[in-house]
Amino acid sequence: MRVLFRCLTAPLTVLATAACSDPLVVENLDNPDVERVFALPATIEQTIGSGYQTCRNTGQANGGTYTQLNTMALEGYSQLNNFNMGPRAAIPRVPILNNRTTSEAFGEFSGWSRQARTEANAVAALDRLTESGGTLGSVGANLRTRAFGFFVVACNLGHLSLLFDSAAVVRPGMPSEETPPLSGAQEVMTAALALMDSALGIANRPEAVAGFPTPTAWLSGPALSRDQFVRFVRSFKARFRAAVARTPAQRVAVDWNAVLADAENGLTADLVVGVAGTSGWSAGWPGGTMHTDAAWHQLSMMQWGFADTSGAYSDWLKVPLLERGYFLVKTPDKRWPSGETRAAQQAASAIPTSYTSKPYVQNRSDQDTPGAAWGTSFYNHFRYRYVRLNSNAGAPFPEFLKAELDLLAAEALIRLNRIPEAAAKLDITRVPNGLERLSGVVTTATQVVPGGTRCVPRVPDPATQFTSVVCGTIMEAMKYEKRIELAFNVFAAEWFFDSRGWGDLVNNTPLEYPVPQAELDARQKPFYNLGGGGPSSALRGTYGF
Repeated sequence: MRVLFRCLTAPLTVLATAACSDPLVVENLDNPDVERVFALPATIEQTIGSGYQTCRNTGQANGGTYTQLNTMALEGYSQLNNFNMGPRAAIPRVPILNNRTTSEAFGEFSGWSRQARTEANAVAALDRLTESGGTLGSVGANLRTRAFGFFVVACNLGHLSLLFDSAAVVRPGMPSEETPPLSGAQEVMTAALALMDSALGIANRPEAVAGFPTPTAWLSGPALSRDQFVRFVRSFKARFRAAVARTPAQRVAVDWNAVLADAENGLTADLVVGVAGTSGWSAGWPGGTMHTDAAWHQLSMMQWGFADTSGAYSDWLKVPLLERGYFLVKTPDKRWPSGETRAAQQAASAIPTSYTSKPYVQNRSDQDTPGAAWGTSFYNHFRYRYVRLNSNAGAPFPEFLKAELDLLAAEALIRLNRIPEAAAKLDITRVPNGLERLSGVVTTATQVVPGGTRCVPRVPDPATQFTSVVCGTIMEAMKYEKRIELAFNVFAAEWFFDSRGWGDLVNNTPLEYPVPQAELDARQKPFYNLGGGGPSSALRGTYGF
């Protein structure tokens, strides 16, 4: 009895104390105690270590905007209403509606915003731990994890900046209860790039090297040395700095010297991660549903037709938009199926066994699916179909292609009028795939690519009101390489973000998404729509679309 009495006295004392306190003061258990949540070192490290996975999955695997951006950028086509693909693909373009009845991309906005805050809080918790003499195992591990945390906060803010017209900027050390105001996309990207610089500064400290490589779980396979981590972060800096531009004027104004420096000091090989149905790492749309049938995914010839050297694409442009039909693309490009007939091309369209298998584009053998005349074709993009076939057992997926960095460097060199160097960069992917060498041939920005009637790319000619084609310049050659090498690779696959900066989107395509209604409601701000001829609409661009 004596023991039982002692056990009961403690809670009774608490009750007595509480009874003497102000009855109107009640602890809000719905407001998490950040310090208590991150009290354990293992929790801090787990949160930061899984942060990149969550950031990339928010866009790559979990959100409907991935497919919407594909169709708006003419990367793929579907008339299905699933994920709002059909409405976003439609020409003329419609606005992104944002009200209490209809609001889009809330999952992406909420996901990246919450994750940025969570990661910032985790980094702050790590700082408190180390300031009190605690550790994750060593000084090197502390610094490695802190650098990764800064990078992950930047990953979330960078994606918010790319997709939305504004977002809230959070940083490690910011009070967890503070609600930052909304900042414009450019300001959010500036903050993201600064956080990446902080990540680099931390990782480059002499004491940090002993904390590397990163645990394999952080990137689903690869264990990055310090040098590789630095190159990984610089690769993202190059991507983000170029992609944030909304218009051709903003794209011109990008700091291309900085893009070039980061691209040249980025990853030296493809970064490949493991994806599987049960691992939490997913290839998303390009490794899954898009390969169901042609109703879910096919290629519009609006820009994919630039590969054609037979004259069929040129003839296709002469036909009114809503009356265009199917045609065979004949091209020297090995990333397309070869053959003079559809049957021959179908025979050349083998099922890929890896992302390096060619051709990337295939002339499908299953049933053709009707849709808008300008959106349908014989072709699908099958480069990542092997993921769907092997996802339950796991499959390697290129998380960041080295080709992206070569092509970012190529654009920077073109913008800096260093044309021979840009030509050499483009030849890295052009020449092995059967296209004419540019090095030693193209030396100015206004020259067209070699090949005559077999030149690639062949783009709509403004001199004929875009009803015929002309061999493209080195800038168009760079765009073509980037489109075919990066198609369906990562969120927006550079097609949408690059195309808006190049001025290549269809007239009145939304250039960005508005802050979703629920967030605006919470901030007591008015709702607004974007695109479709209203604010943030693309102008009629390079190809007259």
